[in-house]
Amino acid sequence: MNIFRRISIKLSVLYYSKIINKKFKFFGRNVIMVNPLRVDGPGYIALKDNVQVNYKTWLAAQPLTGMPDCLLEIGEGTVIGNFNHIYATHRVIIGKKVLTADKVYISDNLHGYEQVDIPIMDQPIKQNKTVEIGDGTWLGEHVAVMGSKIGKNCVIAANAVVTKDIPDYCVAAGIPAVIIKRYHTGKKAWLRTRKDGTFLED
Repeated sequence: MNIFRRISIKLSVLYYSKIINKKFKFFGRNVIMVNPLRVDGPGYIALKDNVQVNYKTWLAAQPLTGMPDCLLEIGEGTVIGNFNHIYATHRVIIGKKVLTADKVYISDNLHGYEQVDIPIMDQPIKQNKTVEIGDGTWLGEHVAVMGSKIGKNCVIAANAVVTKDIPDYCVAAGIPAVIIKRYHTGKKAWLRTRKDGTFLED
């Protein structure tokens, strides 16, 4: 890393922690923001203690669908990778000690497309389901999470598109994402599963 980038990172961290932090709904201790691409609606964004948001990430929380209590919350100790795009129009809750790789997309909303005589970019945003990502979960590169809940200590493989809920202690992969492995609490081991999450051995 050259000296100019190091200086740029330090200035960005100081700018957000000392000047812009008061615009956020909550801005915890030791939060590090490294040259974000954009931050839209900081008054609806809560960053808990020791959160790190890395290079060129876009955080947005805006009540564009008319839902009350819009909130984007990132839990304590979570690390958001480079070039992530996280957008809440109602509620996106990311737990503690979550790790996202680069170029991850997380959203609780969709573009409308139903009116074929109107360009999609001119159609209204549609509200999808609440997004929740459980404590200790890891999202691989290029993962997309849309209107879904992911449990604790899950692994979501690179390039997966999550459109349905994933319970605790699962490995999921694919488009759309399906469970391929799950922790068996009785056997205390990670075992292969069918697509519905039931163990192959059962």
